[in-house]
Amino acid sequence: MTAFFILYILQHTIWVTLKLAAIDIGSNAARLLITDVIEYPDSKPEFIKTVLVRVPLRLGFDVFEKGEISTKKTEQLCKTIKAYRLLLDVYGIKHLKACATSAMRDATNAVQVLQRVKAETGITVKVISGEEEATLIYENHVADYMDNKESYLYIDVGGGSTELTFFSDGELVFKKSFNIGTIRLLKDQVKEADWNEMKDFLRQKTRGHHHVTAIGSGGNINKVFNLSKRKEGKPLDLDSLKAYHKDFSELTLAERMQQYRLREDRADVIVPALLIYINAMRWADAEEIYVPKIGLADGLIHTLYDEVGEKKHVTN
Repeated sequence: MTAFFILYILQHTIWVTLKLAAIDIGSNAARLLITDVIEYPDSKPEFIKTVLVRVPLRLGFDVFEKGEISTKKTEQLCKTIKAYRLLLDVYGIKHLKACATSAMRDATNAVQVLQRVKAETGITVKVISGEEEATLIYENHVADYMDNKESYLYIDVGGGSTELTFFSDGELVFKKSFNIGTIRLLKDQVKEADWNEMKDFLRQKTRGHHHVTAIGSGGNINKVFNLSKRKEGKPLDLDSLKAYHKDFSELTLAERMQQYRLREDRADVIVPALLIYINAMRWADAEEIYVPKIGLADGLIHTLYDEVGEKKHVTN
């Protein structure tokens, strides 16, 4: 066997495959993402989503109205994480990162709820701050695939909060979390002062940066993108979002579900979600939004991959 042939085989052989998992407990839903990471000798690792499970627990409906997670929701959460635990075992997952966001941040009984989850499933869930959430979302490395001569506003809309990350000319400018989310809006928990804070912040921080393009994540913007029937990699324009918002707003919940084939837990939050995207884009003077179908769980996977790599390096 020639040296050239041996080198060719080495260059085209998979180095190692890691199985990683992330659990994201949000205000609207809890998600489990299992990802295979394929490492090649001379190129960047490839992240392949193998399992994505979403359960609409809607913890925010308890928390943003009553300040705590009810016994019923606690039971549902524990059962959900138990189911995820079984899936993790079946897939042989050894590396897991589990986080909870806005609803759990605000819940007065969060410690007790997560202690019970730990006791019944063995899974430790970390409650992360809004700033940590924005950082984890940025860990998707979306900027790696964008033109480093342009400006991008990453908008992640959840049930309890909206995370904004802005980078321009290849540099991170800011990351900021606002307590403006779809369920908070449905529960009338967002005041005019909250909107004004986001508006003033965005206008001030994006002023002077050229040609801002938005990048959107979250189930609602993904649904709108699918409804638009645009090709993968093509952006939605601001006028299209406004048109969808107008159409949805004029329909009842039942009509949205019927005409657009939406689940009830999507049909009610899609209107406030579009309002958040539209306002953020207007205030940043962005006319288009790309929807790469990534979110917090993906950021958790990327962070976990970096952590596992560091441990391997120390061990070796």
